[in-house]
Amino acid sequence: MVTGKAFRDEHGLWAMELDYLWQALRTSPQGLTSAEALKRLEILNPLRSRRRSAWYLLLEQFKSPIILLLLCSAILSFVLIDDATNGWIIVCILLAGGLLGFWQELSAADAVARLAGLIETKAVVVRDGTETTVSLDKVVPGDIVRLRAGDLVPGDCRLLEAKDLFVNESTLTGESFPTEKSPGLLPLQTALHKRTNGLFLGTHVVSGFGSALVVATGGDTELGKISASLESHAFETGFERGLRHFGQLLIKVVIAITAVVFLVKVGLQDKDFMESLLVGLALAVGMTPQLLPAVTSVVLAAGAKEMAKHQVIVKQLLAIENLGSMTLLCSDKTGTLTEGEIKLHEALDVEGRTSERVSQHAYLNAFFQSGFANPIDRAILSHHPFDTSLVEKQDEIPYDFTRKRLSVRVRANGVNILITKGAFENVLAICPWAEMPNGELVDIQSLKDSIKSRFESLSEGGLRVLGIAIRSLDTPRINKDSECEMTFLGFLAFADPPKSDAKQTISELRDLGVGLKIITGDNRATAASISRRVGIQSPRILTGVEMLSLDDQTLQALSLEIDIFAEIEPNQKEQIIVALKKSGQVVGYLGDGINDASALHAADVGISVASAVDVAREAAQIVLLKQDLRVLVRGVSEGRKTFSNTLKYVFFAISANFGYMLSLAIASLFLPFEPLLASQILLVNLLADFPAMAMATDSVDPELIHRPRRWDTRLIVRFMITFGVSSSVFDFMTFGAMYALFGLNEVLFHTGWFIESTLTGLMIMMVVRTSRPFFLSRPGKLFIAAITTIAAITLVLPYSPLSERLGFVTPPRELIFVAIGITILYGFGLETVKSLFYRYLVDRDS
Repeated sequence: MVTGKAFRDEHGLWAMELDYLWQALRTSPQGLTSAEALKRLEILNPLRSRRRSAWYLLLEQFKSPIILLLLCSAILSFVLIDDATNGWIIVCILLAGGLLGFWQELSAADAVARLAGLIETKAVVVRDGTETTVSLDKVVPGDIVRLRAGDLVPGDCRLLEAKDLFVNESTLTGESFPTEKSPGLLPLQTALHKRTNGLFLGTHVVSGFGSALVVATGGDTELGKISASLESHAFETGFERGLRHFGQLLIKVVIAITAVVFLVKVGLQDKDFMESLLVGLALAVGMTPQLLPAVTSVVLAAGAKEMAKHQVIVKQLLAIENLGSMTLLCSDKTGTLTEGEIKLHEALDVEGRTSERVSQHAYLNAFFQSGFANPIDRAILSHHPFDTSLVEKQDEIPYDFTRKRLSVRVRANGVNILITKGAFENVLAICPWAEMPNGELVDIQSLKDSIKSRFESLSEGGLRVLGIAIRSLDTPRINKDSECEMTFLGFLAFADPPKSDAKQTISELRDLGVGLKIITGDNRATAASISRRVGIQSPRILTGVEMLSLDDQTLQALSLEIDIFAEIEPNQKEQIIVALKKSGQVVGYLGDGINDASALHAADVGISVASAVDVAREAAQIVLLKQDLRVLVRGVSEGRKTFSNTLKYVFFAISANFGYMLSLAIASLFLPFEPLLASQILLVNLLADFPAMAMATDSVDPELIHRPRRWDTRLIVRFMITFGVSSSVFDFMTFGAMYALFGLNEVLFHTGWFIESTLTGLMIMMVVRTSRPFFLSRPGKLFIAAITTIAAITLVLPYSPLSERLGFVTPPRELIFVAIGITILYGFGLETVKSLFYRYLVDRDS
């Protein structure tokens, strides 16, 4: 038996003769036997959940280079430097940060587990020649399935027969309007949204009934193909990539400093091997930003809590950072930018004017028809209700796929009227007359060109257009032949309107530096119309068919220039996202359908909405519980706050630590003793950790929210060198002042430099936390409290009972004044350096 995957990938169930399908699937119009179905069930490829184990999620929290570097620092603290306190601090920080991220992701880790909810229902199949009801997961290839309104399609099927069958495929194709289904044969190249003879897993029947041959189930279906793409290794996001590059940079710097200090001490100064190694390793531990995992976790957890207040659920903490650095938002159209519900846009006469007469006759046709309930008639009935109490229904001609018309005969005001609505061309074909707005009847030939032109204009505007016609008819019975000699009355134009806040949201995002690209399965005219209505004027469009002729490099180059990707297959959405990411963008994707799942998975940040299908919500990292796209704007702002506070700590840690270690390394080459003991180096780092942690709750300058920011390793290197070297200059000023005032007293030197190092470390936090002059940027209350507390502890510690145990001596009053004076000079000096740095060394687009 040919497998369902082979039909999906090679043959195309929509393009094969039924005789071949019967034979290949070893079945018949009488269906399978129960025994054969049971046998096939054992070899099915089920749709599997991609939920990761708790152990996997826990290990994922500790995979970055920075985590590994900090673990090495902890081990060195325990084993070689003999500083268990620092080692335990690092271990506790790593565990706290990792467990926080683990708990957040574990609570949302049912990624595709609820996908089974799509198929937890029953299906009617033909077994042993009779209809029987089975669970959807018991349907197998070769089954004959019966479908009625409300049924979920149990697999990918080839339609055998249909009566008024309409299927909602919006979650798979993005098409707002239900698709008419009919048996037949289609070319192999037929696009997914045009496969009218096929039914697909994950869609559902809106109206009518039919029977179909199940060709593929579970993992072999189109939905299975999308689900399988989610099994692939997660795409690296912009924030993760930046964090990885930063970690690699730190490792190189730490190895270089350790190696240089060790080699100079052993090779040039002939110092003890183990002593030199310990000093070098202490410098390495001091260089590592020990609090980065904790600061990142605290910042992100605070951001997630704040976003939850605005009905935004963050499933993965790092998604907040990616949301803040997002430069492009790609969005599906249906249900995200639009309401996802068909509405009657306009009822127009033959001259294109709004007509209550057209609207009234359309209402009577929809109200009195007794066939299947469909979205078109619901849209008509909700648009403009009319009084029908004096109208009597007499007869009806139901809709069928050949005529593509529906007619009802009513009696109103003593006159019998046949009202017909349907596909424009099919209604126009039965009308020799047209009614003008003044009621005059004219030969339709004189108006045909203008009527067709108006139809094309409405269609190009993204509207679905039906025609409506009437005639007086007194015959006792009517049939299909009665639909003749009719008078064309006008047009019914339907639309899936944009959400009321879509245009404003897009404008606000644009003000925040976030561009928009629409990626949809809808046709180019519909997509272009919606785009214009949400503020994208003169959009450049690329279709899925046109995309097929492009190689990856060409698509990557072209992707930035395209505004709308229309008639796109689900797998092509992912290709577009990847192309945009390769072109240097941080890409967010907003979608709510099955067809969006792979794109949500590939994006730097996947965003879905509460009304989305399960698989879309599960593939996303952020879910908007409130149907208000403006929460996206708040989410972007919150993401930028968290990203800014993370970068503040990075800038402080990398510059302060580099300058501090550089000063220690150089000083150790010239002084007859070590400038600070290994335990004192770690104490300076420990004291700096408390205000550094408070940076997680710091306020953020408004200008940092109005543009996207990304990890920029080159900027970090420039920052490290510029501020690190500047910091060292002031350290050497301290060395000179202490030598001039107090001579080379080892213990006093340790005490004085400990005070200066800690105070200037606090000052550099104040300076680097903002690109403004630090006295013009208001810090957070917790940050100020932490700075003040640690400054007080630093000044008191040498006078405390712990002084001797820490290797300090009670300093003279002059030393304190010198340290404070140098710290003040340091602040103003760094302000000057910062002004020059942001003027000359920062890329304007960074």
